[in-house]
Amino acid sequence: MTALRTATGLDEIKALAGTELGRTEWLEITQERVNTFADATGDHQWIHTDPARAADGPFGGTIAHGYLTLSLIIPLFNQLLTIQGTSMSINYGLDKVRFPHPVKVGAKVRLHGVVDSVEDVKGNGVEMRLAFTIEIDGADKPACVAQAIFRHYA
Repeated sequence: MTALRTATGLDEIKALAGTELGRTEWLEITQERVNTFADATGDHQWIHTDPARAADGPFGGTIAHGYLTLSLIIPLFNQLLTIQGTSMSINYGLDKVRFPHPVKVGAKVRLHGVVDSVEDVKGNGVEMRLAFTIEIDGADKPACVAQAIFRHYA
């Protein structure tokens, strides 16, 4: 999918302050994705990787790791916004992160993004703060809410 919006250069990034970026397409969370994440992180807790045991567990099946859900922000964000005309962009960090609702394997998620603010930073750059919500198809609560911080340099 091509990004819904493109910002070229720092001035166009600054102009995004206060802008709702929209929502991505739905992404199905598969057991294969969960298992691959478990292998990458060494977190093989049964609620994530053992469908037979998890069927009798608290969620009625396996669920995605919270940090797997959080990690989806980057690939999903690429559907919302493309940054061009900068020399470098970095993931500067996260502020408040919460996981209000588990993501069952087989569920579909999507990202909603809002540019909270854009401020100048040293080194001819800007710091962009975004409010992200990972929504679950059919759920009344989101899977994840987080404020992400990116820095972009001319």
